[in-house]
Amino acid sequence: MLRRHASRAALAAASVLVAAALAGCAPDPADTPTPDPTVGAKDPSGLPSPIESMTPGATPTPTVEPAAAVPSDCESLLDAEVRAQLYGIPLNDPAFGPSGVQADGSLICIWGDPAADTTSLVTTIETLSRGPALEQLNALVEDEGFTCYTPDGGTRCEKTWDNPDYPVTDGRTLFWRADLMIDTRYSNLAPTGYTSSVITSIWGQG
Repeated sequence: MLRRHASRAALAAASVLVAAALAGCAPDPADTPTPDPTVGAKDPSGLPSPIESMTPGATPTPTVEPAAAVPSDCESLLDAEVRAQLYGIPLNDPAFGPSGVQADGSLICIWGDPAADTTSLVTTIETLSRGPALEQLNALVEDEGFTCYTPDGGTRCEKTWDNPDYPVTDGRTLFWRADLMIDTRYSNLAPTGYTSSVITSIWGQG
């Protein structure tokens, strides 16, 4: 009986931590901070605004950050080091469908060779307010076992898995901050520093 109560308490604590941290892509292991297993994605009523720092026993201090603009160019999202890792891989080949700036203002960036069976990286960047973002991340945590944590002033949720048809790793990483969602799905392509490069190009250093 005590063990059941403890599990419920841990789940509640995890839910509170992520919702409070939700202020704010890509998938490379070297670019990934250590996940916090206590972080979930619930948003009970009465929680503080998403852009806050939460320390156990401390009062959260809200900050104000204007909504970020959706970029308009895929290559400008990446620094020279990351672009070098993608050298030779086509960007936004028409064979993959719509890419670049979309009619709704979102940006789709597709790195992949249409001649390859499974190597690709697709990033979609779109405006998304806190409520819908929280709902989406909640569903990924609860239904698909994603892990969430709070780097770079935002909230990041991610998961990797084995490709069902090829001996490679697939995955998905989402990063939300200031009403902007960066959603990357990838297969056998995870350049080191990709996430940091995208975040820095939008929000700058620090």
